[in-house]
Amino acid sequence: MAFDLETCARYNILALEPYRCARDDYKDDGTNILLDANENAYGPSLSLSSLSISTSPNDLSIDLLGLNRYPDPHQAVLKQLLCDLRNIHVHTSKNITPENLFVGVGSDEAIDALLRCFCVPGHDKILTCPPTYGMYAVSAQVNDVGLVKVPLLPAPEFGIDVEAVTSALSGSESNTIKLVYICSPGNPTGSLIQKSDVQKILEHPTWNGVVVLDEAYIDFAHENSSLAEWVTEWPNLVVLQTLSKAFGLAGIRLGAAFTSEPIARLLNNMKAPYNIPNPTSEIACQALQGGISVMRSNVEKIVGQRERLLSELPKLKGIGRFRGGSASNFLLVELVDATGNPDNVTALHVYEKLAETKGVVVRFRGKEHGCLGCLRITVGTEKEVTRLLEQIEVVLQEVHGTTRPTSAAIEEMKEITANAVL
Repeated sequence: MAFDLETCARYNILALEPYRCARDDYKDDGTNILLDANENAYGPSLSLSSLSISTSPNDLSIDLLGLNRYPDPHQAVLKQLLCDLRNIHVHTSKNITPENLFVGVGSDEAIDALLRCFCVPGHDKILTCPPTYGMYAVSAQVNDVGLVKVPLLPAPEFGIDVEAVTSALSGSESNTIKLVYICSPGNPTGSLIQKSDVQKILEHPTWNGVVVLDEAYIDFAHENSSLAEWVTEWPNLVVLQTLSKAFGLAGIRLGAAFTSEPIARLLNNMKAPYNIPNPTSEIACQALQGGISVMRSNVEKIVGQRERLLSELPKLKGIGRFRGGSASNFLLVELVDATGNPDNVTALHVYEKLAETKGVVVRFRGKEHGCLGCLRITVGTEKEVTRLLEQIEVVLQEVHGTTRPTSAAIEEMKEITANAVL
């Protein structure tokens, strides 16, 4: 047989480092507290008392009787509800309309679609600002698109280095950089990017490209932070959002890209037919109609627990500084060694012990730029935060007490840390 996978498959796919999460290592057995993936632990933003299986398309409930038909390819109702949510008239007096929208299977579909729309494989590049969401780089590699990295300014601010970004967009590679991906609030930083910094990049006098602002966590920031409606003012701005976080609907995989009408047309022309399943659309529409108050109530609870963590974690021996901001439903927390210095070995040890012996799963982020010794901790319910605080204190006492890991264990953890996949 002549088949040889190594020479048949694309080289960039063979070399691909897949996106990984803590649950690749720690499966949920139903008893774990999952504070690793920035989900909304309070549940979906639905009015569950009125949620039912509908026999009538006129009911405000989930219609499952039409599953023999392909879903609406245009999703005009869903798009209008998303527009209603984001037409806040703070950043412009103009209205976004369904013609400004692309909806996809999570924000990841839009991230990938933008690459396929604007970047020529093997030639063009995207610019990212690490530390940032890992799927930008994964999607770039899948599409054989180059990566230019301009790190964020040092912690704790983790703001955009506007001078370095604009310089890169003016340099020798500027003609091949087609997209700039900016995460705001950042993941894993939790920092909200200043509107004026985004504007400076949009105003670049010579660069011909698109600024992609990923607002997955925007509803955990201060009120009116979203720049979604700003796409009516800037022809090269795309704002990504999702129902996975504040709306607590990670399981339906629904994301949106707000952008200018011409870019929206291109993205909609490219998409697979009927890309949003009927149940996804039905659930999303109910959340955007009857679930807004539920969403805001749950966000308020999460913000309250976030403030609790900001207050209580620093009281524990072994907890260092908070890095980044607090504009999201997670915090980036520094773990320190016996000398008080941020340390990846200590952070990885705490991460592993929490998951393996305490049933609390967080996320090790120590290998990312500017995140030495850091764990990213999702803000859970009051009960989950209580358990986290109790169990991390026990683990920290073990690490900084008489049960420190042996020299052999430390060397093993150093090796694991060096090879850890982000």
